[in-house]
Amino acid sequence: MQTVLITGGTGLLGHSLVKTLTHHDYHVIILTRSLGKKVNDDKVSYALWDVKARTIDVAAVQKADHIIHLAGAGVVDKKWTEAYKKEIIESRTESARLIVETLANHPNSVKSIISASAIGWYGEDKVPGKAFTEDDPPDSSFLGETCRLWEQSISTAEHLRIRVCKIRIGILLSTRGGAFAEFVKPVKFGFATILGSGKQMVSWIHVEDVCRIFLQAIQNNTMSGSYNAVAPAPVDNKTLMLKIGEAVKGKFFIPVYVPSFVLKIMMGQRSVEILKSSTVSCTKIKDTGFTFLYPSLEAALEELMNKKGESQI
Repeated sequence: MQTVLITGGTGLLGHSLVKTLTHHDYHVIILTRSLGKKVNDDKVSYALWDVKARTIDVAAVQKADHIIHLAGAGVVDKKWTEAYKKEIIESRTESARLIVETLANHPNSVKSIISASAIGWYGEDKVPGKAFTEDDPPDSSFLGETCRLWEQSISTAEHLRIRVCKIRIGILLSTRGGAFAEFVKPVKFGFATILGSGKQMVSWIHVEDVCRIFLQAIQNNTMSGSYNAVAPAPVDNKTLMLKIGEAVKGKFFIPVYVPSFVLKIMMGQRSVEILKSSTVSCTKIKDTGFTFLYPSLEAALEELMNKKGESQI
């Protein structure tokens, strides 16, 4: 049984990814700042780390065959003050540096590091109908720069002859929370809230497909560099919200447009990420042989609605 050390293992994606890994007979060690957590699974254990204090359980790192790096402060969780922007960046880059420094300074058997990144790398669509690919440079915006620094910080492990993959994740659809839960909230009261013009493209992905991409990145030792984790069928915001309305309420909902200026007042700089159009290609990950369980929005929503009884939405 191989061992995967994971940061951010209790978060939205991490929770699902741990389940995927244990289902495929990996032992998972979750790095955490507190050992008060308990789990009824002999394939899961916890180890301590503290990024600010620059401490980590070296023995846990040395047990690992692979490392998955998901840790990072939520991008839209708080107002983008200068202090919180710094936290968003450093929670990703400093944690990556701690991992790489530990690997450099201690004998280990780590074969690969699979790190989360985000399609915030790309910014706004530049050419209508042309999807961004992994070869496109990072955007000059805050999130573009955040993703660049994030990927750069973990890529230093390549100097240790460790294979590194960066998974640029799109808008994640999961019943446990995140963007999908926010989309569903007004629909539960009968309103499908179309944001801004509703024409902006949304490159989304079902959480199960993201987990499967991470799993493949561990198992396929020919994978390295950056890969987009987005479904093959991006949709505009209006279509997304109307499809969610139909999935949740059938015909019993009212489409409501939320003007851009209202979102800018409510969310400040964060509104840029909601209002921008970003069409992202999944060709590179498909070329590795990966197949999507949920290639269409309809298929993804059907599965998510079947799970609504066990969700938090």
